Amino acid sequence: MAVVGEITKSVYPTENKGQLSIQDMLNYFEQVGTMRVSDLHLKVGAPPTYRVDGDLEKLKGPVLTKEMAEQLILPLLSQNNIDKLRELHSVDCSYRLAATHFRINVFKENEGICAAIRALSTDIPAVENIGFPNDIWKDIINRKNGLVLFTGITGAGKSTTIASLINRIAEERACRIITIEDPIEYIFEQKHSLVSQREIGRDVCSFTDGLRSMLREDPDIIFVGEMRDAETIAMTLMAAETGHLVFSTLHTRDTSGTIMRVLDYFPPGRQNEVRNQLSLGLAYIISQKLIPRKDGKGRIAAMEILNNNYATANLIRTGKVEQIYSQLQTKTSDRYDEKMIAMERHLARLVKAGKIDIDEARKWANNLTTFAEAMNLE
Repeated sequence: MAVVGEITKSVYPTENKGQLSIQDMLNYFEQVGTMRVSDLHLKVGAPPTYRVDGDLEKLKGPVLTKEMAEQLILPLLSQNNIDKLRELHSVDCSYRLAATHFRINVFKENEGICAAIRALSTDIPAVENIGFPNDIWKDIINRKNGLVLFTGITGAGKSTTIASLINRIAEERACRIITIEDPIEYIFEQKHSLVSQREIGRDVCSFTDGLRSMLREDPDIIFVGEMRDAETIAMTLMAAETGHLVFSTLHTRDTSGTIMRVLDYFPPGRQNEVRNQLSLGLAYIISQKLIPRKDGKGRIAAMEILNNNYATANLIRTGKVEQIYSQLQTKTSDRYDEKMIAMERHLARLVKAGKIDIDEARKWANNLTTFAEAMNLE
């Protein structure tokens, strides 16, 4: 079994790159850029595999044996995390190498241990470069309260977008920012704001424990890494209602589906209460996807933005979620209480601007009919 810290040990023989260590494999992220290479998968019975521009690409070489996998993966874990892996059969952690921060999930499967390694650049991108379809981000960073919920599949760039917003707030405002993350992804510098970042398992036992204590720690801005259960959702909504600006994430594909997912966490007897809470505490839902660029140089964000104005809040409160899409299609003007956009409309704009291919846009559209209509409008 590998010794903790042996990241330079040459383990994997490739056909064209020589013998690679786990450090060599992680250095590839820096060489190509984390905007293009997002993940590395290590699995017994398959060659090491990167996710490049959203697609899986295997290294040219033999499949990993159990011994190889352990020699590549275990050096990235502390002894405490190795013990946790043995006991719980999976572990989340992070690892820092030069200018790149990695989020790691190691788990056991039928053939041995397996790892999914996500690269996160330590450089937080400027919010202007994220790819918002309008200037809604300016309204978000100036808010004093409300829940801003980012949704999308794993790897859609949610954490990066939130980090860019929090970083801009930290640069411009003197406020208290506290985060609860699993694990910590981006490190925020102490600028005008005072920032504390807490990691699940290291600094706090759970999101709910962190939220309970946080409300006694005088925060202005809260980041809850993920709303995973009913208790976390309820406490996050309460924090948004009681005068805090709260950021969080959910794994859903669109704004209407996000509202339904939140409600589904609760039994029928509580859903009216939660609808009311959500209608009052929600500020925005931003559903995000990363689409391969037409020129082949990385990916670009496409967003659906729901602004919880008076009309939207009323639809949420009265359970008429199916009517929310019409708000996305019509409330698009450059007004504080509008600035909405449907995913299909943003995809159409990106196609018309020559940034993504129309066939690629069709793959990512939630509704092909409304995408075709949006192409005619742009």
